[in-house]
Amino acid sequence: MTTFPELDTGIRIVGIGSAILLVIYVLILFLRTTWRDGLSAGFLSLFRFRVTIPLVIVIGLNLLAFSLVFVRPNEVGVVVSFPSPGGVRPQPLPGGFYFILPFVERVQKYPIQWQTYTMSNDYSEGDKMGDDSIRARTSDGQEIRLACSLILRLDSNQAVLVHIEWQDRYMNDFIRPLARGLVRRQVSQFTVNEVNSSARSDLETNLDRLLRDELAEKGFILDQFLLRDIAFSPEYSLSIEEKQVAFEEQIRAEYQAERIRRLARGRADAVLIEAEARAEALILLGDALKTNKDLLTYRYIEELTSKIKVMLLPNNAPFILPLADLLKDTEGITPTINLTDTQMLDQVELP
Repeated sequence: MTTFPELDTGIRIVGIGSAILLVIYVLILFLRTTWRDGLSAGFLSLFRFRVTIPLVIVIGLNLLAFSLVFVRPNEVGVVVSFPSPGGVRPQPLPGGFYFILPFVERVQKYPIQWQTYTMSNDYSEGDKMGDDSIRARTSDGQEIRLACSLILRLDSNQAVLVHIEWQDRYMNDFIRPLARGLVRRQVSQFTVNEVNSSARSDLETNLDRLLRDELAEKGFILDQFLLRDIAFSPEYSLSIEEKQVAFEEQIRAEYQAERIRRLARGRADAVLIEAEARAEALILLGDALKTNKDLLTYRYIEELTSKIKVMLLPNNAPFILPLADLLKDTEGITPTINLTDTQMLDQVELP
């Protein structure tokens, strides 16, 4: 919606409407006067003040309506003028009210706000219904489809040039074929793998630069060229998918192999550390035995279970007897009986 509708058009409608009403009024007056006073009286009634004054007002209103032009702020006007050289005024009209020569001049208006022209494979998205994407071939012969958008506007200072060369057909007759041709030309300089890789940004940058220069020469300002989507052939898409799956499987296999290597390396390090610790412990133990020979006997005793009450040792080793427990276990034995070593062992409980 616009704040101001076509004010000049509204004034013209009022002027035309008043002229129609005046004609109806004059016709009724003429017929009534003729019916009452005759034909000559009817013609004379047309030149009376009650007819001439409204006629002058209506003519003035229509002259004003067809000489007044309102150009909205988001538009620029080109004055098509019969008396001007070349049939057009050299300077365009920015937004505002203007007076032109009625009936020999008219104003053609063009929008100067930013516009987006889209060519897409989405049936409901582009400016044209159906698949309007750009079909192009890469340097290695692969066919691809590109969806793109141009954000641009008409240069208000070049509106007269645009009117002379394109009128209001510039979008379909100039911008559309220009963009499609440049896209095809640039795509043909890349392979399909390059288009599907980081070279896509180079393609977009080149197209933006070329379109900007071409449009500027014809009176248009390009804000952005957007390469929205690239669709590849089914065969190429399948090969890319297979490569991606194979690559992911390779990464997974490498990860598993690295995990196994890390586990094996960890086990080897653990065994090595344990072996080094044992070797160091043996060295320390050997040094300790050199200085204290009873240490080995102490360690031997320390390793024995705490439940052993009597133990046979070699001839050159001392007896170790828990005397209190031994006496408790041998209660009731007559001390006058001489027990042999074997009999004594039979009287003592072993765990």
